[in-house]
Parts: sequence; structure tokens; C-alpha cells
Amino acid sequence: MALSRRAFGLGLLGLGVVGTGGYFAVKDQPALQGLLGNRTNLFGFIGGEKQAFLADPDVIKALGGFGLELDARVAGSVEMVREPALLSQTPAFLWPSSSIMVDIAKQSGVKVRNDQVVLNSPIVVYSWQPVVDGLTKAGLVTVTPEGQHQLDLKALLDAILADTDWSALGVDALYGRARIVSTDPNRSNSGFMFAGLVLSLLAGDVATASDLAQYGEQVQAILRNMGFKSPSSGKLFDQYLAGGLGGEPMIVGYENQLVEWILADPARWARVQSSTGAKPVVLYPRPTVYSAHPLIVIDPAADRLLDVLVSPRLQELAWTRHGFRGPLGTFTGTADSAIQGLLPAEIDAVLPMPDASVMLAMLAQFPK
Repeated sequence: MALSRRAFGLGLLGLGVVGTGGYFAVKDQPALQGLLGNRTNLFGFIGGEKQAFLADPDVIKALGGFGLELDARVAGSVEMVREPALLSQTPAFLWPSSSIMVDIAKQSGVKVRNDQVVLNSPIVVYSWQPVVDGLTKAGLVTVTPEGQHQLDLKALLDAILADTDWSALGVDALYGRARIVSTDPNRSNSGFMFAGLVLSLLAGDVATASDLAQYGEQVQAILRNMGFKSPSSGKLFDQYLAGGLGGEPMIVGYENQLVEWILADPARWARVQSSTGAKPVVLYPRPTVYSAHPLIVIDPAADRLLDVLVSPRLQELAWTRHGFRGPLGTFTGTADSAIQGLLPAEIDAVLPMPDASVMLAMLAQFPK
């Protein structure tokens, strides 16, 4: 049956209304922005431990579905929220590795539009099997029924402050005094958080300003004992793997770093595990501190970035490919068999960080 001219016109009008309605329906859905061809390039700073995550092709694809492309440049978490040279570049977002950085950013004059914890990773200590064997005999390391290693960090710190040799701690493979190395606390978050944990352990509770006055010199002594301190958690972890037992016997890092390294090449990890050489071991300080990774939104355009980062797809990729726990410290998705049993499902001994004023006062005592 032939259509009349009037019916044909009404049909075109109807299609136009449906199309327009569909456009606005898509327009109002952040996850569908890519369908409209809308592309927003966001410039910001991130901690180095998240660099591989944002370079993941599937993560890039998911961001593209939200109409986002990132120009994410690596900077230390402490630097990105404090340094005028970085903040003057007008980043749309900051993605440091500790919730306390939100307060420090505000104190630095950053106009924080929004912030939300996106990922979590506890602070851990990386060592090697011969070191762990010795510390276990000395009573500083214990093994949980599930097979994870826990470190009595306070006892280790006391030994370092007493200039104790490795041999006195049961580690005959190493010469000289015991030491543990972190990143530079004035630049990198893992060193920053480790310094806060050390101060609190020496104080016996979450450290206050009066505790800093009493124990600050001991924290400085432990940091001086480290020698050179890397400005980046990622670089320090690479040094640990490259230097081996003799180069970096114990370092401070994030739980996700070894997981990400294993997941990048499970066959390599299997070879390491079956070799006769020293093997990497992750130690969980008891207590430890949680490194929460908050996205700090400065430009309204970065609101969409927050939406995609907390989406189920990105949370699953963060865990199954890169070892990051979710905002509540839990796993999202099924772990690869290569890391089964490597991590505890929950971290049951977590100490809060000292508040921002105490941490900033402590940083001021450290040489830059």
C-alpha cells in the first residue's frame, strides 16, 4: 500500500524524534560517550605503580568507551600534590597513592572538586628466601596457616637502630648491618607511608605531634641507614628484581607490584619458583598501612574518569591483570592460578596513618 505524502512526513518526524531522544539518552550516559564520537583528552599526574594499568590495551579501550583519552604523566605522590612546578601545569586530575594526599593537596591550594578511593594495595616488604629463612629462625618472620609471611617490623627496626649485623639475625648470606630500603618520603608515597608507619610503631600507636618530637630522630636514623632512596616505587621495585639478594635484600613496596610482575608472565614466575637461586618473597608487616589510591578530580571533565575507574570492568582489570584490590580492600574477579595462595584475602592488622599535619612536620625534618 502506497504511503500518502502526509504519512511519509509524519514518519520522518517520528524517526527524528526517536533519534533525538536516543541522542540525549546516550548523551546523559557517561559510559556511552564514545558512541557519540566525543573524545576528551585529560592531562594529569599518576603514581608510577599505576603506569602499567593505564597502559593496558583493555583499559585504554574501556576509557575510550567513555570518550576519554589520558595524558597521564608519572610523578611521586607527594610531589604531585605539593610541587608548584607540577601544579602550575593545571592538571585535570591527580591520582596519588594515599588518601592523606587529598588533605595535603587542599593545604597546597588545589581546588579539589571531588575525590574517591579507586584502588587499594597494602604496604609490604619484599625480600629473598635466604633472608626470610634467617629472619624466621630469629623469630622476626612467621608463616600463617594459609602460607603467607608476616614480619615483626618493630623488631626489625629495633635491630636496625642497634646497628645489628645480618649474621646476628640469622642471615649468613649477607655482610654488614641489617637495613631496609624505601623510596624518598619527600617524593614518593611508599616511602612517605613507611615513614609514618615507622613513627607509629616506635610510638606504640598512631603517632601524634608529641610522638614526632620524641621519636623523630630515630625515624631519621632509619632513613639515613638506607643510603640512596629512589624517587619512585616502580623504579625501586625494578632495582630490587635486578639487584637480587646482594643488591636489595629488603625493600618497601606495594602488594600489587609482585602480583603484576607475575601476571605479566606466569611462565617466567614458574621458572623462578623452580630455580635453585634466591626467590622473591613478600612479607606483610604486622601491622601495616593501606595505600588507598584516590582519584582527585580538579577539572569537571575528569568526573567521567572517576565513573569509568570505579566501573565493574575496570575494577576487574585492576585486580586480574595488575593486582590492585578494590576500594574496600577486596578482590574483584577470579585470580589467575599463578597467584593462588600468594596473598591473604584480608589484611587484618592495619594501622591508620598519622594526620596530615604530623606527616608534613616529619617531612620537613628530612633532607631534600
